Amino acid sequence: MPALPLRSFLYLALASGTFLLQAENDAMVLEAGARPVLLQETGAGEGPVWDGARGLFTSGDGDIHRRDLSGTGSVHRRGAGTNGLLLDREGRLVMCQNVARRVVREEKDGTLVVLADSYDGKHFNQPNDLIMDARGRIYFTDPCYGPRDRIEMRDADGREVEGLYRIDPDGTVTRLITHEVDRPNGLALSPDGRFLFVADNNNNTVGGARKLWRFAVLEDGSLDLASRTLLHDWGTTRGPDGIKLDVLGRLYVAAGVNQSKPPYEMADQPTAGIYVFTPEGRLLEFIPIPRDETTNCAFGGPDFKTLFVTAGGSLWSVRVHVPGLVSQQR
Repeated sequence: MPALPLRSFLYLALASGTFLLQAENDAMVLEAGARPVLLQETGAGEGPVWDGARGLFTSGDGDIHRRDLSGTGSVHRRGAGTNGLLLDREGRLVMCQNVARRVVREEKDGTLVVLADSYDGKHFNQPNDLIMDARGRIYFTDPCYGPRDRIEMRDADGREVEGLYRIDPDGTVTRLITHEVDRPNGLALSPDGRFLFVADNNNNTVGGARKLWRFAVLEDGSLDLASRTLLHDWGTTRGPDGIKLDVLGRLYVAAGVNQSKPPYEMADQPTAGIYVFTPEGRLLEFIPIPRDETTNCAFGGPDFKTLFVTAGGSLWSVRVHVPGLVSQQR
């Protein structure tokens, strides 16, 4: 019997709702001979997201930038003050406005709709990254980097909370994580929606977490906190930031530094780039990016095989062997 082509395996895997076979996880990560290519020096600090009609959106220099399908750059929304970005099922841009401390959606006419700006009567810290599941529920992280005198989020004992929240389609906001993660940052969902991956990046505290966790997602959208599983620990270098998945469920995680920043981020050798893991946390590939800091990535291009990487405000691209999992494919 002839071997099934790779594409057949991809669709079988997505339909089965299970993690992939070992051989599929070990499929080539990069196209043969592929190396990161610098596309632009500015405007790409964070939040890359691909729109098949409009190109790539990034957060940078306080604005939202757009790189169109021809590679021409422009400012899409000035003064947005954003970090993480996503597209919903209708192609609308949803954004974490870390400066304004809220999650908003941009309508087709350019107006903004506030989806969440507080929880239990308290303002969020700095909404950072977000994802949407198949039911339209939005999960987002709320860490605090830099000065902490504006933190309002505290638990019943008065301890500061850097949490993870879910916004349901009816607007209800639920806190899912309070202290189970030190400082949540990037997020990703497995292709079947059964597992949530959380980047834990307390990168301005000596001894702070620089870890990647996996949680089981329950049917109602809450998390089984007892299922928390450590997939990788970056030790004393810069921890994980943005996360994306390919259609095999493999994780592409931005992390590391190329130069030490004592006393918080130490590196005996360059570690900045994209780390590619199996869903179980086995490292398959490291894609070095020669720029600090590597903050996030996104799949795009007509075949979803171009990985765009944001690093220190610059934008890079590298060709991969397996398509990325992006909203237009779900």
